[in-house]
Amino acid sequence: MDVTDATFETAVLERSTEVPVVIDLWASWCGPCRTLGPILERTIAATEGQVELAKVDVDANPRVAATFQVQSIPAVYAIADRKVVDSFVGALPEAAVRQWVERLVPTPSETDLLLAAGDEASLRLALDAEPANEKVILALATLLVDADTAESKSEALTLLGRLPETAETRHLAAQARVGDELAGAGPSVESKLDELLDRVKGDAEARQEFVDLLEVLGPDDPRTASYRKALTARLF
Repeated sequence: MDVTDATFETAVLERSTEVPVVIDLWASWCGPCRTLGPILERTIAATEGQVELAKVDVDANPRVAATFQVQSIPAVYAIADRKVVDSFVGALPEAAVRQWVERLVPTPSETDLLLAAGDEASLRLALDAEPANEKVILALATLLVDADTAESKSEALTLLGRLPETAETRHLAAQARVGDELAGAGPSVESKLDELLDRVKGDAEARQEFVDLLEVLGPDDPRTASYRKALTARLF
């Protein structure tokens, strides 16, 4: 991505707490920059998101250039956890750039490997190792919801209760509570929604089930918008 003085804090420093970010300091008049740029792009793209590239035009963004005290370009810096961890100046050959970038690729942890395996036994081991790991919690909760038993869905809801609410956790929790079989069953879900609509004002459980069904239907289903309006009319 192209980064400016205004976006540097978020696009580079904040992002570097999640993934290493390589900063390519360049200018349009710089011949070696035009040689190095495509090499960096190809090499970093090959990491498939494990390293990201931020390109900074030093002429248009003097504050970033001053931060790195740039005296010669192209100048390339690797940032991880908001700190410079490696750098080089000049247009290196592609093989040298590839070796440099490969050193930045994070080594998968045991939890990463268990998460990649994706089966229930592996995910439970990962959860034991890192009980607060959001990716592990979501992966295991998804697996439990798909198992489609009362016990597995109850456990999924308990796991999801550890996480802040997001669109993903809200949808998964709704599936755990009502399942997706009814929501995809055509007119039968409308009959259920109509029945619940008569009780939503004074019955918290009916109101939750109504909202869950709409969540499982999803925003693209035309019934969702109309039933949300009907719910608002009943409640207010």
